Amino acid sequence: MTRDEAFLQFLLRMGDNTLVLGHRVSEWCGHAPVLEEDIALANTALDLIGQTQMWLALAGEVQGEGKSADDLAFLRDAWDFRNVLLVEVPNGDFGRTLMRQFLFDAWHKLMLERLMNSSDERVAAIAAKAVKEVTYHVERSRDTVVGLGDGTEESHARMQEALDYLWPYVGELFAADAVDEAMVAAGIAPDPASLRADYDALVGAAMAEATLSLPKSDFAHKGGRNGRMHTEHLGHLLTQMQWLQRAYPGATW
Repeated sequence: MTRDEAFLQFLLRMGDNTLVLGHRVSEWCGHAPVLEEDIALANTALDLIGQTQMWLALAGEVQGEGKSADDLAFLRDAWDFRNVLLVEVPNGDFGRTLMRQFLFDAWHKLMLERLMNSSDERVAAIAAKAVKEVTYHVERSRDTVVGLGDGTEESHARMQEALDYLWPYVGELFAADAVDEAMVAAGIAPDPASLRADYDALVGAAMAEATLSLPKSDFAHKGGRNGRMHTEHLGHLLTQMQWLQRAYPGATW
């Protein structure tokens, strides 16, 4: 694998994470439990899709085949996506959605802060812009998780169930491979494993405040980052997200 090939894979991973999660969060539009949350979730989705535009535009540039961010978003099949499995799991109830958001946001903020020092100026610029939005995302999702976890008996039970269900998907965020090794060697991105200690501290403190118990198992679902194995849910998500472009190839606004 050449440096540019690894760089492309890294950019697709960053862009696909925000694209898939952005679509998932957008599914709440008009369905959130209260108006304020409906607006907040829609804004979060818009932030993530905006970040996707930057990552996938750069991926298309590095790939050198004349593909735009839209091409990469709407004209790839499920096995070509490089997002972690965490972001493609269904929303579930409101508690599970916000637990998933916090577990991702905590990692996302740490990664972007490190990418601000990337040897690639384009990556550093994207990270510097995105981290401003993600700082708000993690603050909001953390506060909501704490409020629901340390809330009523019902909300506490639902948040614990959400944490138990989602925790096995967290480990993939820190699983390094040849792509990561190439990025570390080039000074473009950090070793994912180097983020784990700070992540555990951040998440652990939040869960303690939320009176929730972190699962003891270290089992981790994997396969999304290299495209070898996605959940069945990604195909259904892409069917919804890509249908217009697939039905009317080349359609533009």
